[in-house]
Amino acid sequence: MPRSVNVAQRWFAARGWKPFAFQKDVWAAVARGESGLLHASTGAGKTYSVWFAALNQFARPAPSPVEEKPRKRKPAPTPLTVLWITPMRALAADTARALEAPLRDLEIHWSVGLRTGDTSSSERAKQGRRLPSALITTPESLTLLLTRADAQATFSTLKMIVVDEWHELIGNKRGVQLQLALARLRHWNPALVVWGLSATLGNQQHAQQVLLGEGGTAVQGKVVKDLIVDTLIPQGIERFPWAGHMGLRMLPQVVAEVDSSASCLVFTNTRAQSEIWYQALLDARPDWAGLIALHHGSLSREVRDWVERALKEGHLKAVVCTSSLDLGVDFLPVERVLQIGSAKGVARLMQRAGRSGHAPGRPSRVTMVPTHSLELVEAAAAHDAVEARMIEPRESPHKPLDVLVQHLVSMALGGGFLPDDLLTEVRTAWAYRDLTDEEWQWALAFVRHGGLSLTAYPDYRRVEPDEHGVWRVPDARLARRHRMSVGTIVSDASINVKYWSKGGGGGSLGSVEEGFIARLKPGDGFLFSGRLLELVRVENMTAYVKRATSKKAAVPRWNGGRMPLSSELADAVVDKFDAAAQGIFDSPEMHTVSPLLDVQREWSALPRKHTLLAEVLRSREGWHLFLYPFAGRHVHLGLASLLAWRLSRDTPLTFSIAVNDYGFELLSATEVDWSQRLTPHLFSEDNLLTDIMASLNAGELALRRFREIARIAGLVFSGYPGAPKSNRQLQASSGLFFEVFKQYDASNLLLTQAQEEVLRQELDVNRLEHTLQRINSRTLDLHLIKRPTPMAFPLLVERMRESLSTEKLSDRIARMVRDLEKAAGPEVTS
Repeated sequence: MPRSVNVAQRWFAARGWKPFAFQKDVWAAVARGESGLLHASTGAGKTYSVWFAALNQFARPAPSPVEEKPRKRKPAPTPLTVLWITPMRALAADTARALEAPLRDLEIHWSVGLRTGDTSSSERAKQGRRLPSALITTPESLTLLLTRADAQATFSTLKMIVVDEWHELIGNKRGVQLQLALARLRHWNPALVVWGLSATLGNQQHAQQVLLGEGGTAVQGKVVKDLIVDTLIPQGIERFPWAGHMGLRMLPQVVAEVDSSASCLVFTNTRAQSEIWYQALLDARPDWAGLIALHHGSLSREVRDWVERALKEGHLKAVVCTSSLDLGVDFLPVERVLQIGSAKGVARLMQRAGRSGHAPGRPSRVTMVPTHSLELVEAAAAHDAVEARMIEPRESPHKPLDVLVQHLVSMALGGGFLPDDLLTEVRTAWAYRDLTDEEWQWALAFVRHGGLSLTAYPDYRRVEPDEHGVWRVPDARLARRHRMSVGTIVSDASINVKYWSKGGGGGSLGSVEEGFIARLKPGDGFLFSGRLLELVRVENMTAYVKRATSKKAAVPRWNGGRMPLSSELADAVVDKFDAAAQGIFDSPEMHTVSPLLDVQREWSALPRKHTLLAEVLRSREGWHLFLYPFAGRHVHLGLASLLAWRLSRDTPLTFSIAVNDYGFELLSATEVDWSQRLTPHLFSEDNLLTDIMASLNAGELALRRFREIARIAGLVFSGYPGAPKSNRQLQASSGLFFEVFKQYDASNLLLTQAQEEVLRQELDVNRLEHTLQRINSRTLDLHLIKRPTPMAFPLLVERMRESLSTEKLSDRIARMVRDLEKAAGPEVTS
């Protein structure tokens, strides 16, 4: 029997465990020198699958008692052998603890270390002298290691790379950055073994190809893990729902569910919502102070570490959190998950459910908490979609040149490069497999002298060939600036939040976006980190605060709060409406929402799988069209703008637009005969890209995308530690580059990239094109309505929200609801 089997079996047997078949499959594949992708449910044992594969193959365990012989001296430490890539810093420490356990028990003389943005300078210095046997790091920190002049020697002993939570990286620029880093490491060591770990992927073959290229082994975890999805049914429903509130009327039921659980996670979709729910839970149950906590990405590292540690040790009854706890931190005490509002995607819901029962054999349970009536339909649809495993696919970005430009400077720092050799290497990364010679030459020219328009500025001469033709960074100052800017995570400038004290700054609470603080004046209150705070002053990108005495407080708003409904979940929602139209109410959620559906059907119709529901309303405001393609808010914004532009091209018209995940509203002050204008020609795919760019404020959208691209490409420097540039400065700088390139370097490929990202990411043009195809394949179901239907009402509210304050909006909605309820008549429930 090979030695490798003894290592794993000895450790598993000591615990009374038996390895799963998929774990043994991974061990055997690595023993054969094969790379691969392991896909298994959360908590099934993926970590030990690949970790023991590495130990089996590359470690020297202590001999068993029978074989034991006297040792003369302690063995030399094992050099860097395994690189473990994690998408989140929070996962790194948790992973380290999991990896260290068998090393101690088996007396394997390996060291495990962390290298992330949180690693101390002293630890970095220690690692500079010698890296641990297994290094856990992030894509950004790996790239920073590759900028060292001795990088090739540093990684010469590397045998295996593990990419954890690959599904979280594949679809973004961080994943592309990792693709380029892996290309470099494979170039240095073609025999390198690479394994990806994933839990929720709808396109596993694509994920494997992006990570490994052609070939590789696919291992599917066969462990059956029970996933319980249920819904907290409200005691009553609104027949005319509107999005925008936080679902707090469900607070008593949520309190009861938390009370009945030993430990749970309460997930929200935004940081603002988490702040409000945490405070509401504390107000409802003051005796839970110290037993419940708050966790989101803007809180300080110390606060988040404390929460994670207390949760793991079983000291907390509940944690109100955001996506900051989505990924695989192992919280064994957590019994269940509550999801406030729709998760908007099947994979996200399954990922969050997996935070509970995080061990083989234990069931995971997620309970959805609807924030308005229509989310009951989404909840029922999500249950069906999870059961059918309708998981969303994730696609790798294609050829982002800002990431490539950053990589060129990084490689010039990491020992230098020869252009032809590096081009061959870069093309082995999936995202750049079809990079053209012209694009490559443009990228080289851009890092050498800034392209056509920046040749006169020394700061953009970042890389130059030396006398041997090797391209290097000639300026130490530019090298230092680049290392400080490595990465593809770009967010709005943030303001640190600290307590004010007479002797100087007090304790740090975290950070909020600069734009939020800019709207406050000293003395204003706001809710943050679960506390009511009062702004004292803003100085040097720091907001100094004190405890507020007033109860009135704003809640910080962070960008990214409006996630679009995924295609898979949207299709499942339409299926539920279609079943209801046939009189099928096959779940508690659909029975509860039936009064709303009855009004919708009586006043108009229910959406069906083979029809396109359209509603036309004449009001004092003008002529309304409500259309329901169920394609998500991003697509609906592009589609509404496209239709408005095409309609006004023939006849001068002005439209107001409102969108949500189910559909959109077009409102014209002048008469429109919608029955005549809704033709297949209006929904044509001909000249789609040209018409979309003409229909939107494409320049402003492209400028917004360019701000991120400029930072990643190194055009804009965010500032030194302790002296960051403000968001206004960064926006002004990137805006200036945008205008300069448009005027003097119109063929600059970063401008082209900005336009492509607007189409692909902000408007999801591929999904928009698919939506147009589906619309033209369906029968138009047009209804003239006398008043807003339950499905139209949320769209009216979306439009009014832009022009009314919260107080005025609430009053207006209350009046409208009273009038509509009166017209609908008494509610009849089955």
